[in-house]
Amino acid sequence: MTTDTTEKGLETLIVEAMTGTKPDPAQTDMGREPSALYGVTGWILGRWQDYDREYAVDLVQLTEFLKSTQPEVAESLDLENASPTRQKFLARLQGEVAKRGIIEVLRNGLKHGKYDIDLFYGTPTPGNTKAEERYALNRFSVTRQLRYSRGETQLALDLCLFINGLPVATFELKNSLTKQTVEDAVEQYKRDRDSRELLFQFGRCMVHFAVDDHEVKFCTQLNGKNSWFLPFNQGYNDGTGNPPNPAGIKTDYLWKKILTPQGLTDILENYAQVVEEKDEKTGKKKKVQIFPRYHQLDVVRKLLAHAEWHGAGMRYLVQHSAGSGKSNSIAWLAHQLISLKKDDKEIFDSIIVITDRRVLDKQIRDTIKQFAQVGSTVGHAERSGDLRKFIESGKKIIISTVQKFPFILDEIGNEHRGRKFAIIIDEAHSSQGGRTAAAMSEALSDSKDQKDPEDTINDALQKRMEARKMLPNASYFAFTATPKNKTLELFGEPYKDGDKIKHRPFHNYTMKQAIQEGFILDVLRYYTPVNSYYKLIKTVESDPEFDTKKAKKKLRKYVESHDYAIRLKAEIIVDHFQEQVIALNKIGGQARAMVVTNGIERAIQYYHAIRDYLLELNSPYKAIVAFSGEHEYGGVKVTEATLNGFPSSQIEDKIEEEPYRFLICADKFQTGYDEPLLHTMYVDKVLSGIKAVQTLSRLNRAHPKKHDVFVLDFMNDTDTIQDAFSDYYRTTVLSDETDPNKLHDLKSDLDSYQAYSPEQIEQFVELYLGGADRDKLDPILDVCVATYKDHLDEDEQVDFKSKAKAFSRTYGFLASILPYTNADWEKLSIFLNFLIPKLPAPREEDLSKGILEAIDMDSYRVEKQAVVNIQLPDSDSEIEPVPTEAGGFKPEPELDRLSNILKTFNDQFGNIRWTDSDRVHRLITEEIPARVAADVAYQNAKKNSDKQNAKIEHDKALARVMIALMKDDTQLFKLFSDNESFRRTLTDAIFERTYSQ
Repeated sequence: MTTDTTEKGLETLIVEAMTGTKPDPAQTDMGREPSALYGVTGWILGRWQDYDREYAVDLVQLTEFLKSTQPEVAESLDLENASPTRQKFLARLQGEVAKRGIIEVLRNGLKHGKYDIDLFYGTPTPGNTKAEERYALNRFSVTRQLRYSRGETQLALDLCLFINGLPVATFELKNSLTKQTVEDAVEQYKRDRDSRELLFQFGRCMVHFAVDDHEVKFCTQLNGKNSWFLPFNQGYNDGTGNPPNPAGIKTDYLWKKILTPQGLTDILENYAQVVEEKDEKTGKKKKVQIFPRYHQLDVVRKLLAHAEWHGAGMRYLVQHSAGSGKSNSIAWLAHQLISLKKDDKEIFDSIIVITDRRVLDKQIRDTIKQFAQVGSTVGHAERSGDLRKFIESGKKIIISTVQKFPFILDEIGNEHRGRKFAIIIDEAHSSQGGRTAAAMSEALSDSKDQKDPEDTINDALQKRMEARKMLPNASYFAFTATPKNKTLELFGEPYKDGDKIKHRPFHNYTMKQAIQEGFILDVLRYYTPVNSYYKLIKTVESDPEFDTKKAKKKLRKYVESHDYAIRLKAEIIVDHFQEQVIALNKIGGQARAMVVTNGIERAIQYYHAIRDYLLELNSPYKAIVAFSGEHEYGGVKVTEATLNGFPSSQIEDKIEEEPYRFLICADKFQTGYDEPLLHTMYVDKVLSGIKAVQTLSRLNRAHPKKHDVFVLDFMNDTDTIQDAFSDYYRTTVLSDETDPNKLHDLKSDLDSYQAYSPEQIEQFVELYLGGADRDKLDPILDVCVATYKDHLDEDEQVDFKSKAKAFSRTYGFLASILPYTNADWEKLSIFLNFLIPKLPAPREEDLSKGILEAIDMDSYRVEKQAVVNIQLPDSDSEIEPVPTEAGGFKPEPELDRLSNILKTFNDQFGNIRWTDSDRVHRLITEEIPARVAADVAYQNAKKNSDKQNAKIEHDKALARVMIALMKDDTQLFKLFSDNESFRRTLTDAIFERTYSQ
């Protein structure tokens, strides 16, 4: 007998693995009790004949479950007979599933008449014999070739999974050996599986799987051609797909590991859920069903298993790509850490989540709402004393922000220091500074021997040093897409590689895999740099000297923030968005754009320029500006709210609504902002490193109608962006640990300058730890500052201050992870933290001052370069440990004449590519309209007559201006005189621009 390599053969393989039997097709159709088909894995082989298409239930399995668990209910409902009583119950059951969804109905059962009917028994707690017996009575069944349709009775589904007769998952199978793939299965769902059929309606099943022998995809809501299928693969080589499986086909993990009765129970109880989201088009709320992605399920299960085995006191780093669902992973982890036990004791007393994202707070609440009362479980610590209050009132999950966390921790009473904590850190690259760690440690540490007020200074010093350590009574779960070197060394897994100790994440889901699987989009695929070309001229007769380096920085900032440059770039932005985004119906016509600027002033400039140009075009769209605080612009104090016309808190909601399409940002919404409708980004800010990755990654969020994204960059080149993303495309590894001996070296160098004495440090620390008044501390510091100023030259001052900062920074980090303490380092750290702010910076004369008053911009243009698909290296990236080097010297200014500075600048940015067309462009867009607008006769016509007469006077004024230009611009005048089309276009454009002024 040859091997069955058909699709039917794959179906048989799956059913055999699940039921542990070799089913006889004749017996599955008739003549054999399903109870005799229990598999060794806990699955029963069902029969399609037992499926009631009117109510979408397997009547035999449901009846058997109720008879064995609730016999009185089963007898009352008369389930074995086609009676009105049974029909009434089935109608009630169908209505509840339609209203509440299968997940909630299985979890919480059904009220029918006088009965509270259980439809599923959850995971028993260890030692609860009765619960174990009830759980064993659940009936997990798999049915082949399920004939599901009420109308077309021969239509059959490859596989359907049931729990106690209620369908929870469907399968469409394909086989690559017969030249069909998972994509064909997806198309079959979209094309042939009518979402109006009862089995395929929203909430009726938890999930629908498209499966072949290489890959798995899933969907939680079938909606015809708009059904959104996402991969459910393990990943291979940090990318998509699945690894070779020496024990079987690549995708058998799905039924052998994920969809076991225990695994499916776990998903039903702890992951699958229905939440409400706002519909982007209508603004109305809609229900969305969530099923965990493979990497989310994998990381949470592995973290829970490790924490259960090792208890509190561990550190975990999770590197999951931006946009890959970290919020849900954190919410599911937080919920399940609550009840994690070892030897029948809870491992953690409280779960503290540190985040700055409102969306995470909502997702945690939505998750908890599925399983318990949110009010009694979750607290948001926003003020001093909240944390203590929540712990005392029994709240298990406490959410706080990075900024408030250290201050809140100070309020925890001593009685809580012996408790066990799980600390979940969202976006860990920015959440774990030295002072935050020290405050956290001191507040939560297991300090059983509390000192009395008579502590000696050495005792107080030792207490401070111990407080800096990572807590032995807390486990840290740090999530980030872009781990810094500090993050890797604090939370990563150490491993030996030769003579080095490297650190890697506990779990990763790479940017590479997320892009290849379509969970996020590749923001570098259509990256377009824009080069600026400009020419500056001297406006003074003399030729003064300036510092060339500083002068060039000022000149670049001057030209890029010049009103003309901003206006030109704003026109490019709007035109591109209208022609390449709106006109091409990106994201089904819902696409939004973000404009990234380098500061508040520039953001407000862009807001006005884009707003004005949109008005000129009679565009229906509007812009929103986002910046922090109050800013003076044009002599007036403005805020986001005064410019936008609505409160700052509404920005995230408003950008999803019409007519808002442009979000103009100054250092806001560039990290942690999750908006799937963002399609295009316009960058006018220098970006590098993590900032570049975080900023551009705002575009990567997936949406069913989002197939590409676009970046137009006025300031950065492709090499810089490529370097930034390369560190985070695959797994990020720390190349070596920070060398603590560097602290010895830095301290030795600082001591050698003799800006302070050992006695001064001892005296200062003793006073400070003893609680002395400030007027006892300042005299010691002021003497040291005087020594620094009087006895060190400028280069020595620069070197000393630089090394002092390096020592404080490095010690603040190393003190939390070193296995030992060093009192001398701690004392010097305390002393330097107060001394450094008092050290004056070397006086430095600005030798570029006045250059902007001596120049003007003659020409400016921008030129889009070719679209680039930036390729990233396909290998793990190693980043260097925390830098400990310091030192420096005061650079000597390089002076040069203004004429030479401008020549060098123009050669670099302008003259090489400049042509006459740019000067003509400026004439047409600026000078000619300005002269026409200033014409007295035209001004009077606008004031005192109608638009038609104003147009007559405008045309006369334009003719006068063009005649005046004839001497200098013969070619332009000739074109205006001889080319009627050009003359009409130019005339209309200038009239439209000047009439509204």
